[in-house]
Amino acid sequence: MQKVAQLQQKLDQAIEILERRFLERSELIRLLLLGMMSGENALLVGPPGTAKSQLARSISQLFGTEHWFDYLLTRFTTPDEIFGPVSLQQLKQDQYVRKTAGYLPSAQFAFLDEIFKANSAILNSLLSILHERIYFNGKEKEAVPLQFLVAASNELPDEDEQLSALYDRFLIRYEVGYLQHASSYEKMFNLPTKEIPVVFSLYDVQDVQAAAQDVSISEGLIYFLYSLKKDLEEKEFRISDRRWKKIVQVWKTSAVINGRDHVSIWDTVYTPHMLWDVPEDLPVLRELFEQRFTEQVKIELETELPLRRFHQIAQRWMEKEADLHAFQFKKEIGHKLGKEKAEQYRDLLEECRLELEEAGRELRNRLVEAQKREQNMRQYVFEKNRLIFELDKFALKYVHLRVEGERILQMLQGVYRTVFDREIAGAEYDYTL
Repeated sequence: MQKVAQLQQKLDQAIEILERRFLERSELIRLLLLGMMSGENALLVGPPGTAKSQLARSISQLFGTEHWFDYLLTRFTTPDEIFGPVSLQQLKQDQYVRKTAGYLPSAQFAFLDEIFKANSAILNSLLSILHERIYFNGKEKEAVPLQFLVAASNELPDEDEQLSALYDRFLIRYEVGYLQHASSYEKMFNLPTKEIPVVFSLYDVQDVQAAAQDVSISEGLIYFLYSLKKDLEEKEFRISDRRWKKIVQVWKTSAVINGRDHVSIWDTVYTPHMLWDVPEDLPVLRELFEQRFTEQVKIELETELPLRRFHQIAQRWMEKEADLHAFQFKKEIGHKLGKEKAEQYRDLLEECRLELEEAGRELRNRLVEAQKREQNMRQYVFEKNRLIFELDKFALKYVHLRVEGERILQMLQGVYRTVFDREIAGAEYDYTL
C-alpha cells in the first residue's frame, strides 16, 4: 500500500506539472500517463501547433532526459536516421548490422511526428518494435527497451495495407484541437518555462506492469466487455480480439494505480479512446459505451442502492394493485366473498402491507444516505479512479440513480396509498432536495 500511495503522489504531481503547461489537455494528460504505465503506444491526431510533440516530450522528461528518441518523419527519411547507421566494420565481414545506440531501438521513450509519412523500409521495422518490442538487426533479434511511444499525425492514413497495420499498433488514439476558451488565451502567454523536474523512475512503470499481471477481472465485467463488443458490431464497428485483450490490460493497470487487485467498472472510463478508427466515430462509440457503463455502475451499486430489488417489489404489487383495491372496496360496502377467497385476499393484503412498508422505509433510508454522499460526490468518484478528469460528469451518474430510486419510492408509496388509503409510516421523503 505504501508503494501505491507513493505512485499516486507522483501521478498527482505529474498531472499538476503538465496541466500548468498544457491548457485544455487535462483528459489527454491523464490518458497518456495511463498509457505510459500500461506500456501501450499512443497516437495523437490533429493540426500543427496543438502542442502534440511538446506534450510527448514533457511526459518523457518526467523520467529524465536519457534514453529519449524524437524524430520528424518525411517520405525522404531513411532507416539510418531512425534505426542507426550500418556498421562499416561489420559490413567488411559481410554482416549487415546497424549501430543502434542513441537511436529508436535503444530508446525507452520515443516521439515520432508525422508517422504515416514513413516509407516501407521504415514501416517494416516499426511494426515489430511497436507490437513485440523487437528489432531485427541483421540476422539478430534485439529486445527493444521501449516503454512508451507517442506518435503524431496531422491526418489519418489513406487505405493502405502497410499503414493500416501500423495504425493498429496504437491502442490509444486521441484527437487534439486548438484551444477553445478565452481563459486559456489569457494564460497562454504566461505559462511556466522552467525545466520539468524528474518525477518517476523506470521502476515505477515496471512495478505497475508487474502488479497488473495479478489483477483479476470479474465475470460481470467480462460480460460488460462482451456486451459492448456486440453493441459495436451491431453498428458495424469491428474491434480485433488483440485490441480487446490490450484494453483489458489497460483496465488492470488502472486498477493497480487505484490500489485494487481487481478491475472495477471505474477503470474502464477511457475505453472509447481505444475503440475508434476515425475521430468522427467517437461520439457514437462513446454513447454506446456510456449506456453499458451506466448499467454496470447500477449493478455495482446494488449493495448501496439495490434499485433492481426495489423495482421488482414495486412491479409485483402494482400488478396486483387493482385486485387488492377492489377487494378493499367490496369489503367496505359489505360485499360477500367466499370464505376461502376472502382468506386468500386477507393473507395477500397482509403480505403486501408488510413488504411495501419494509421496502419503503429501507429505500427511503438508502436515498437519504445517497443524498448525504452526494455532498462530497467529487471526492467519492476521485477515490474510485483518481485519473478521471470530468468528476462532475461521473458524479451525475449517481444523482441519476438516486432520482431513479426516488421514482421507485413513489411507486411503492402510490400502491400503498391506493390499497390502504394512507401513507407508509417512516417512509416520508423530501423529493424537492
